[in-house]
Amino acid sequence: MSTPDLNLLVTLDVLLAEGSVARAAKRLRLSPSAMSRALARLRDTMGDPLLVRAGRGLVPTPRALELRERVAQLVQDAEAVLRPAAQIDLKQLVRTFTLRSSEGFAENFGPALIARIAQEAPGVRLCFMQKPDKDSTPLRDGTVDLETGVVGQDA
Repeated sequence: MSTPDLNLLVTLDVLLAEGSVARAAKRLRLSPSAMSRALARLRDTMGDPLLVRAGRGLVPTPRALELRERVAQLVQDAEAVLRPAAQIDLKQLVRTFTLRSSEGFAENFGPALIARIAQEAPGVRLCFMQKPDKDSTPLRDGTVDLETGVVGQDA
């Protein structure tokens, strides 16, 4: 089986919500003929007419009625996944970050960094960890959040 065109889920959701090819086309900013072609693809893919003529309008088939809520939920879930992440409010962030650095880094930059963190993100704490060697294992295994200096054996 080939990979399904997931754009058809959005198309189906809008067609079922609007009950009209013309209104669905307008909502998706497509031409009515493009929407008609998409409906034909949906019908072919799903093996069901989905929307059938009834007087001047279209009505959903029993299969389309069965899928309506499920398709709407799938589209909402997909939109949520694709939505950009919300900006973090630094004033509300509560977390401790572990920094692995040389003594010189902590002495030279630590006080200014701590002061800035206190001003911008008062719930954040910094924990400085001595860096006696160039082994980056703590950074890779997640016991350290940030490491300064040269990382790796080939430095």
